[in-house]
Amino acid sequence: MASTTAGSSSSPSIPNTGNWDPMVCLDEQPTPSCLLRVTREIADIEDNRLPGIFVSPEESDVTRIHAVVMGPEGTPYEGGFFHFFIKCPSNYPFVPPRVRLMTTDAGRVSFNPHLYACGKVCLSILGTWPGPTWTPAHNIRSLLISIQSLMIDEPFFYDEFSTTCNALSTAQYNDRVGHDTVRVAVCDAVEAYLGEEPPYPPCLVSEILKKFAQSYEKYEERIEALAELDSARRLSQTLDHTTAYLYEPLLSRLRQLGQRVKEKIEVDGARR
Repeated sequence: MASTTAGSSSSPSIPNTGNWDPMVCLDEQPTPSCLLRVTREIADIEDNRLPGIFVSPEESDVTRIHAVVMGPEGTPYEGGFFHFFIKCPSNYPFVPPRVRLMTTDAGRVSFNPHLYACGKVCLSILGTWPGPTWTPAHNIRSLLISIQSLMIDEPFFYDEFSTTCNALSTAQYNDRVGHDTVRVAVCDAVEAYLGEEPPYPPCLVSEILKKFAQSYEKYEERIEALAELDSARRLSQTLDHTTAYLYEPLLSRLRQLGQRVKEKIEVDGARR
């Protein structure tokens, strides 16, 4: 999988691909062969679910796909709901889909040297990173697995300059990613799901809220663990080498969201 993601510091320069953003081709009409291929791929994903990955196309255009990739356990991304918007061009699968990470706090947060704050996803199979390129043998399933594989336990080492880092640099990077995951990819995401007009298909909203409710205790435990770790590190480091994160307000916000989700699930259940 690494060959489809990162290159070393001696790799050739990143391809100049200014057309990575699906937002620039939203209204591109699919060919019949493209439509058939995408429909089959979506059906396959629905029939053979991928762990921690939820997919739903828009009703008006199956080539506009919303995917939520959950951060894997044991990583700073654990439990996060990372929303990706995918648009398959008219000549798909002969060219790769265009993909944008939507979970960026309005362009303020970069979660990874391969997941930019602007939403760009750097993978060689997307033509946005050096390495093996896309072929028609690839599909949406393999793309989502590759994206999930970017969420590793030490994302700092995806940076081409990471050879100069030390344990402190890695810990600080993980602290930031862990904090932003809970703040943006959990709290902000769930708040959006609870909104009157969530930016996701309804079936995706239902799946994610159910998953959040099932894992709620883990989220509380994670924030408490991050707070303890952050406190211990700040005690052992100088102020020049640390950033304080406000975990108490974050925990309070999480608890409020937990109650709102619980009430919504109860109300929705009573309506059935």
